[in-house]
Amino acid sequence: MIVELHAETDIGRVRRGNEDNFLVLDLSIKQAWTGLDNTEPPAALRRLELTPEGVVLVVSDGMGGALAGDVASRMAVEIVRELLMNGKVDAAGKTAAEKSLVKGLWDAIRYANLAIHHRSLEDAHCSGMGATFTGVAVTPKELDMVQVGDSRAYVIRDDEIRLVTKDQSLVQQLIDIGQISEQEAETHMFRNVILQALGAQREVVPVVYHVPLRRNDMLLLCSDGLSGKLSAQEMQNIIQSSKSNLAAACMRLVEEANVRGGEDNITVVLARFTGEDLAESRSEAVTVETLSLEEDTTLSRDNYVAESL
Repeated sequence: MIVELHAETDIGRVRRGNEDNFLVLDLSIKQAWTGLDNTEPPAALRRLELTPEGVVLVVSDGMGGALAGDVASRMAVEIVRELLMNGKVDAAGKTAAEKSLVKGLWDAIRYANLAIHHRSLEDAHCSGMGATFTGVAVTPKELDMVQVGDSRAYVIRDDEIRLVTKDQSLVQQLIDIGQISEQEAETHMFRNVILQALGAQREVVPVVYHVPLRRNDMLLLCSDGLSGKLSAQEMQNIIQSSKSNLAAACMRLVEEANVRGGEDNITVVLARFTGEDLAESRSEAVTVETLSLEEDTTLSRDNYVAESL
């Protein structure tokens, strides 16, 4: 399977700093690119042949006063990158190579949460900080998505765009119980309240989604600086009108969010999957399954995370 990739992060038109971050990580060559690098992606990460080791893609949106949100999203990305890249041994004595990639990612997110939480308690400048985290484990023929918060993942197939993740937010909960409509949620006074974030509490429960891949599927990860400004159909139209140029598509998405106000930071990661090993879609709808991963009850910052900080 061939994976083509691009990512962009932008401060927007109102904020004084960028608290968003992203991660592109190819575990076969142990090479990574983050939003903090301020460089063009390495050539090896623009187009790669997927190996069994897999690829991890992440968007993280920081929150908190002063620079605390920036600290939280940076810690989330850096800890996950280091734990997965270096194959750290977890509390159960397993290396990353001995677990499925999605389980390794799930564990790494939980350890990152614990580290961010401790940092917020120990450093007054970081009090109350947190971060959303939506990460994707890409392995041959399938995607597994792990979410905390409201950064989103979409899959585009043929003429369909499907929101795979579900916002862990107050307004989404109100929609689910029928108190407000999706249209009302767009302007609701509590639309920015999320119910789960890395660092907010000692324990976090990431939600996992599974999507079987088909040839020419596209993956879109974004922070709410984009999804809060453009509808899914508008994002799909921009991507499709960019004529397979992923860099141009990312830039146009960011530009449009800024045209519509740019009140928040804007981050987007875009990937396309091709290759003869993938089955053709044959107009098959995107299917999503929610997975349950076994929780490691021996989680401790001391036995896994501390050495990586």
